[in-house]
Amino acid sequence: MLLNKMEMLKRILYPKHRIGLETLKKNFEGKMVVITGASRGIGYELAKTLIAAKANLFLIARSENELISLCEKAHESGCLATYKAIDLRDRDALDQLCIELRQITQVDYLFVNAGKSIHRKLLDSIDRLHDFDRTMDLNFRSLVALSFALQPSLKSTKGKIIYTSSISTLYPSAPGWAAYHASKEAANVWCKTADVEFATFGIILKIAYMPLVHTAMSDVNEVYKNMPAYSAKEAADILIYLALNSRHSYMPWWARISTPIAYLISPIIRFVYRHLF
Repeated sequence: MLLNKMEMLKRILYPKHRIGLETLKKNFEGKMVVITGASRGIGYELAKTLIAAKANLFLIARSENELISLCEKAHESGCLATYKAIDLRDRDALDQLCIELRQITQVDYLFVNAGKSIHRKLLDSIDRLHDFDRTMDLNFRSLVALSFALQPSLKSTKGKIIYTSSISTLYPSAPGWAAYHASKEAANVWCKTADVEFATFGIILKIAYMPLVHTAMSDVNEVYKNMPAYSAKEAADILIYLALNSRHSYMPWWARISTPIAYLISPIIRFVYRHLF
């Protein structure tokens, strides 16, 4: 009975966004797609879906074995595919990757999924400035660097950049998440600004304010592990749904209702945070 209730709650809060294979092929077959965070979680599921849609891929992540496996599957399906095994926090390696990416003449989509989540209170971070450096480098700086490197090739196709953000950035900031929220909100602002400035070239930027997704990263937290959430595949479907529709952002239906309310009662939320955490 409890499982049935949890499943019903998930269906209400986390509706699926299914897109048929024929629609996927119509929009992605032969297109050039760059994906970061492609070896695990959402990025991995996104790559598999786009392989089925006959897209050509440039996959970026740290885990080389998984990237090789994905490229082999792509080649078996008749797709072009290559990869770069890299830690995007390594600035020298990122610079070299950007040089390589500038050689690609046409890119239709850039999906930025690579991300780092960290929960640590500020007083526990005083001697850990590197926590902020690493989080900003991956969640924000790599987005900017890759977007600049691919701007000419995205311009040639009037392409799209889809950034995977977090719904938590739309609510009052919770204790312990300063590094994570700072990096994600910086990326959100950059995407909104770039969407205005890049419009001259026909490049569109979109933000997916993603709710909880069950991945290896999130399920480390025992509380999150047992909560209703999207699967990585369902989240990948949302990114594709966003890429193909006319909206500039995605958030679940309940966020559109609750975020204005949270803004109005933010003084109460901050009071609770200060006295309970």
